[in-house]
Amino acid sequence: MNDKGNETPLGDSLAEKRSLVVEALRYIQRFSGTCAVIKYGGAAMIDSALKASFAQDLVLLQSAGLRPIIVHGGGPEISRTLDRMGQTSEFFEGQRITGEEDVRIVEMVLTGRVNTEIVGRLNVLGAMAIGLSGKDARLLRAKKIEPLPGKRDLGFVGEIESVNTDFLQLLLDKNILPVISPVGLGPDGNGLNINADMAAAAIATAIGARKLIFLTDVAGILDENGKLISSLTRDELQAMVGGAIKGGMHVKAQAVMQALDGGVKAVHVVDGRTAHSVVVELFTDAGVGTVIRRGDSS
Repeated sequence: MNDKGNETPLGDSLAEKRSLVVEALRYIQRFSGTCAVIKYGGAAMIDSALKASFAQDLVLLQSAGLRPIIVHGGGPEISRTLDRMGQTSEFFEGQRITGEEDVRIVEMVLTGRVNTEIVGRLNVLGAMAIGLSGKDARLLRAKKIEPLPGKRDLGFVGEIESVNTDFLQLLLDKNILPVISPVGLGPDGNGLNINADMAAAAIATAIGARKLIFLTDVAGILDENGKLISSLTRDELQAMVGGAIKGGMHVKAQAVMQALDGGVKAVHVVDGRTAHSVVVELFTDAGVGTVIRRGDSS
């Protein structure tokens, strides 16, 4: 019986299962030993069941021979903490305006609370995960984003100047799963708030990741009618910016294009509201989100 109460021929069910297993094994063989950067955010970080399925997915990916790196956000938790402290959250073009006092709270929440929770969930399932911020081992050296004419000053918000890939590679070679809080090391040693999407793109480019995966609160990249687009080229994505792509998705699109321009072969935008979406996207032909490629022969 299927979930609608109708009888399903056993042979068909077995055939489908065999096909899925072969599909998955083919992708596992293809990706074994390669690095994938996963930007973890949105509902997948809030809902308890989704938190558990994400941790299971990452342990499975590592067991299958992939070398994942997690870069996490934590915007809702930051906003709630600021609100409790009587401070208002303000955004400009999808980026949080971060004052001098705010950046200390951002660091406290991202590195001290969110990061440690993710690491704990992974390690209890058997992973060998380690929590890091961009300050650790000079992992993410950053500079303050200076406002362009006519644009808002974002405050203590940074952009990455360099990634300590030697340190990351050392961890990956030891089968250690890095979990990175996007707090950059500023020139004076203080923290700079870095957009997690842009941090993930910079890390994926620097480490030479084969894939970059964004977990979002939408099905993927949507057209102007709200319909999921299963695949795009980089130029097709750029043509959508300012039209179907706006708001918070604008920053994500910029991060996608930055990663592709930097040599990442494929970027996936996946619905983080669906359990095990990372595994389904990577290891099945149909997938569950949008894949964006450069559009050339690579």
